[in-house]
Amino acid sequence: MKLRSPAGLTAGLVVSMLLAVPAVAAGQANVHVRAEGPDATILPRTAVTTTMDPVVKDGNPAHSCEGASAAGALERATAGDWAGDTWFDGFGYLVNRVRSQSAGSTEFWAFWLNYRFSDVGVCDAAMQNGDDVLLFVDCFGAGCTSPKPLRLSRVPATAAPGGSAGVLVETFNVTGFPSVTETVPAPGATVSVGGRQFTTGADGIAQVTFTGSGPVAVQATKSDHVRSAAEQTCVSDGADGACGTVQPSPPDRTAPVATIAGIRDSQQFSRRRAPRELRGTVSADPSGLWAVKIRLTRRLGNTCWYFSGSREEFLKRTCGKKHAFKVGDRTDWSYLLPSRLPRGRYVLDSYAIDNVFNRGASQTVRFRVR
Repeated sequence: MKLRSPAGLTAGLVVSMLLAVPAVAAGQANVHVRAEGPDATILPRTAVTTTMDPVVKDGNPAHSCEGASAAGALERATAGDWAGDTWFDGFGYLVNRVRSQSAGSTEFWAFWLNYRFSDVGVCDAAMQNGDDVLLFVDCFGAGCTSPKPLRLSRVPATAAPGGSAGVLVETFNVTGFPSVTETVPAPGATVSVGGRQFTTGADGIAQVTFTGSGPVAVQATKSDHVRSAAEQTCVSDGADGACGTVQPSPPDRTAPVATIAGIRDSQQFSRRRAPRELRGTVSADPSGLWAVKIRLTRRLGNTCWYFSGSREEFLKRTCGKKHAFKVGDRTDWSYLLPSRLPRGRYVLDSYAIDNVFNRGASQTVRFRVR
């Protein structure tokens, strides 16, 4: 499902409004915002801190987005230079323009969060530390080929003249509704390093070399794709002073901390009152969250089961086996079980991993359903 421009938006919004809309989180967050037009970058990847100031784009105070939303982040990144002329109850503003780039009659501004297609609009997407907001011009109707975003990684911060690196270019496939975004390699993409160009192989990797000295931009492009954010490398032999004396920020070594809510350790439930919704929180992380994972195991006598997130059911397994599955990447997480839990002794674990792959310790609660 895609959100369309005003000419074709209504049907998509009817489906979108059936989704439970998450509450926008309170408080400030350090995030990045980028906007890409068909032919040029409209807003380079820009770091902003969200505020609590409400955002109203059509002059109607009833149409207000919280400053802690993606709309608030866009407002800060563009200094208010964007238009949300169209408001839909239950959805919020449809982005019509970012800076000088407006959506045409068969176009719309697609909204992605952390390189995943967002099923909610910019007003209802809560921001947390480390989030990446991407908006780009998409199309619909006859003859439309929707572009897919590109993401560039493994770009070294510094490189020696004549040195090389294998940089990775990925793209994304979106299926279903609620949407599922799959990350895949982007073969045949062009990686520009200054004025030189390199091509990715089947694995999405391009072997690039660096020449000259000083800062150089690295960016990936491909036909029918949204260009990647530009990354910076500084070429230096270490003695030429080309990269100055600025020291890089220290690496993030702090892991996010997960907490389970609503279930006390050693708590007992009747079958009728057994938990259906598993929920909890994760501490804010400067690098942003990559995944929140849980494990749920059941034991009755000498028989054990684990809950499969992909199958959405308990599967019988050897006791002691542990299988975790992802429930999201937000600081407030929840997972609705398909039914109340049957009798047995349960162990629920939760842990989180940030975007630089620091893994936090698990929190564990043990409980019983009689």
